[in-house]
Amino acid sequence: MKTKKTITDNTVDPDILAYTVGDDPVLDRDLVVWDCMGTAAHVTMLARMRLKTPVVTKAEAKAVCTELAHIVDEHRKGKFSIKVEDQDVHMAVERVLTERLGDLGKKIHTGRSRNDQVAVDVRLHIADELIGLGDEFLDLAEALVEFGAEHDRVPLVGRTHLQPAMPSSVGVWATGHAEMVLAQCHNLKAAHDMNDACPLGSAAGYGVPLPLDRRLTAKLLGFSRTIHNVFGASMARGENEACVLSLCAQLMAVLSRLAEDLILFSMPEFGYFKLPREYCTGSSIMPQKFNPDVLELVRSKAAQVLGLSTAALSLLHAMPGGYNRDLQDCKGLYMKGLSITRTTLRILTKVVEGLAVDADRCRAAFTPGVFATDVALRKVAEGTPWRDAYHQVRDHLELLNGEDPDQAVAAKKHEGTTAGLSYNHYYSAIGDGRLDVDTWRKTLYGSLEKLLGQ
Repeated sequence: MKTKKTITDNTVDPDILAYTVGDDPVLDRDLVVWDCMGTAAHVTMLARMRLKTPVVTKAEAKAVCTELAHIVDEHRKGKFSIKVEDQDVHMAVERVLTERLGDLGKKIHTGRSRNDQVAVDVRLHIADELIGLGDEFLDLAEALVEFGAEHDRVPLVGRTHLQPAMPSSVGVWATGHAEMVLAQCHNLKAAHDMNDACPLGSAAGYGVPLPLDRRLTAKLLGFSRTIHNVFGASMARGENEACVLSLCAQLMAVLSRLAEDLILFSMPEFGYFKLPREYCTGSSIMPQKFNPDVLELVRSKAAQVLGLSTAALSLLHAMPGGYNRDLQDCKGLYMKGLSITRTTLRILTKVVEGLAVDADRCRAAFTPGVFATDVALRKVAEGTPWRDAYHQVRDHLELLNGEDPDQAVAAKKHEGTTAGLSYNHYYSAIGDGRLDVDTWRKTLYGSLEKLLGQ
């Protein structure tokens, strides 16, 4: 028989505390800089509030910001810790400020709840992550475009249903995948725009009876606007993380298809591409094996991110309005999803940059049937109605002869085809994407520098 523990009124059962704290002391290490930045903006705003008795003076706010900068420096050197009894980064920062500044440290939470505090921390973290994500998927797009330009007119059998279909080229294949990656710029911008609103000042979701200047804190932190409704600001947490995970899931689905093509086309039976040997693993029993494990794991990682995205939406779908502790689990989901996606982008960029093409194997794969549509269209050019030309070829496939795949590649000249690719189109899109990301970088890091000198 178990002995019942005696717990005082002010003590939380250790098992309950561990369960509710969860992974926050570990996950929140990634939020230290952003928590300090949010606190710096908040105390700066508190010092400007028009009250008979200031909550903090401008000199005190400056002292707090100086100590916050020291905490950031210590964190970057691995000297700042979040204890289990702190529960999270917010209380850890407040604890250290109180240890160093006394009663002044106890004032920094005035007008805030941990609800709006973590919400702003997460949004600043997302802003930083989206900058890195944007850099990395534009790097992959550029690697694909450069690979396509290098092997532009190398003939490649175009396939539908995995079966030989029509003449294509390595240039079309590579820039086609680049196009799919670049299409995610729209989702990246949408995620950035949704994230670019400041929840700070909403407190627990119902505001406070103090003259908080929410627009000032938003401006200090580099946000373009506030989330106007305080209740809406509370509920936006989780939805925002789910939006980022949706971006990651769609991007990973695109990357998984690229990985699958690379696996197939580097198989000995195809032999179109050669993967960099240093990116392939061997077998413990078969000396000849060089396996595309990294690409197989891209497929697995894509499935994981899809699952994380679904988990976030499932977590949200039946929650009542206002803050609920369920939201705590969204943080780990989106952090893991972003980490997997960014790592995958970097890995695939390396693979594409080291990829080789066997042009002879590409040309040798062209069988007479691949030219069937071209033959039918030549009949159309000579005056035969399309459906008649189609059936004439379809009914006499045995009469088809092998043709020159290089000539077939050169024959298609309209926009986006084998001889009609505009590489300037892709470089322009990549350049536009980099301009957007650089603007976000200057805004976020400029605000960080002004507040904390970092």
